[in-house]
Amino acid sequence: MSTSSQASAPVVVTLGCRLNAHESDVIAARAAAAGLGDCIVVNTCAVTNEAVRHAKQTIRRLSRANPNAKIIVTGCAAQTEPAAFAAMVEVDHVIGNAEKLRSETFAALAVEGSARVVVDDILSVRETAGHLVAGFGQRTRAYVQVQNGCDHRCTFCIIPFARGPSRSVPAGAVIAAVQAAVDAGAHEVVLTGVDITSYGPDLPGAMTLGKLVRHVLRRVPELSRLRLSSIDQTEVDPDLLAALAEEPRLMPHLHLSLQAGDDLILKRMKRRHLRMDAVRFAAEVRARRPDIVFGADLIAGFPTETEAMFANSLALVDDCGLTHLHVFPYSQRLGTPAARMPQVHGLDIKSRAARLRDKGRTALATHLAGQVGATTTVLVERDGIGRTPGFAPVRLDRPAPGHLQQVRVLASDATHLQGEVLA
Repeated sequence: MSTSSQASAPVVVTLGCRLNAHESDVIAARAAAAGLGDCIVVNTCAVTNEAVRHAKQTIRRLSRANPNAKIIVTGCAAQTEPAAFAAMVEVDHVIGNAEKLRSETFAALAVEGSARVVVDDILSVRETAGHLVAGFGQRTRAYVQVQNGCDHRCTFCIIPFARGPSRSVPAGAVIAAVQAAVDAGAHEVVLTGVDITSYGPDLPGAMTLGKLVRHVLRRVPELSRLRLSSIDQTEVDPDLLAALAEEPRLMPHLHLSLQAGDDLILKRMKRRHLRMDAVRFAAEVRARRPDIVFGADLIAGFPTETEAMFANSLALVDDCGLTHLHVFPYSQRLGTPAARMPQVHGLDIKSRAARLRDKGRTALATHLAGQVGATTTVLVERDGIGRTPGFAPVRLDRPAPGHLQQVRVLASDATHLQGEVLA
């Protein structure tokens, strides 16, 4: 959870993903422009039932701590369950995922007697406004939204019904946002969205994410680093593969939406790849870019998963050479096909998630130990921490936030490198 605020401005509390955090910057600006300085906006997540429960807990806590503030709830949980949030006595207004980015929404909320619930059909939304792409919260690293929504229907996922169909930001608007971020002092830009590898088909011409990456790097030569958020490896286009091999400013770190390592579970998830597709993709990219580092999303305890099926997911960490794991214990999400499948016992889900996380910790520690003695370029952030091109966190002896520094890696522990800034 994070909070965005400034003097005499509304407070925005962000729950969930990086895209939500990016959009919270837009929400804060819209609400401030409307004069809603006495409000708290809670930007919710709906990825699991636990996320929805946590959102409700957060709203109640904020209401107790700020009894005079107007509480506005938005985000994915508000989009999928507006009635549940409208029923909370602590909530003044509920607004949908499309409405939360519009100036007129907040202008209306500033008027006495405005509608309490404004949540339209997200599946009818067909555009992502280019002027909403820029969210530069931290000067050293900026996030630029290039896409929103998802056209796929994985059986465990509610997000398409929270975010709507896939829609792309025109390349010109993305380039302008990247240029603005660089002009504001960012050394690194992260292209983000819900399903960024689906970028392009709804735009004129034959645009792809790979072509967008090429355009950004060519048109903004001052940009030191370009990074991608989570990708679906089945959608990676030839231009993106080529860019990974040929563009040193495209960082060698990909976070893959793998979800499982067993073919039958992948089919029941309605994923569009099999186990060997993931292994083959990792090998192909590594052959093109030997310093590539892979992260991945993995779900433990999906319905019908046996111990043998789980073992296949556990082995995927080694077979793909995964380093940074995001492990999700399966959470039954009402309204999804997976919720109607035979469920795995909760204790087994918890145990499997713990074993996957242990595997991930071991993989990360091994990867970090392999960096000791190397010299690398680190983007220095706050609190004396920086990131290597492969996204490894580095504790520095002489922090200089906002700068790229040459660093010699002296040591590692389970989670970080220790680095010496070179003169």
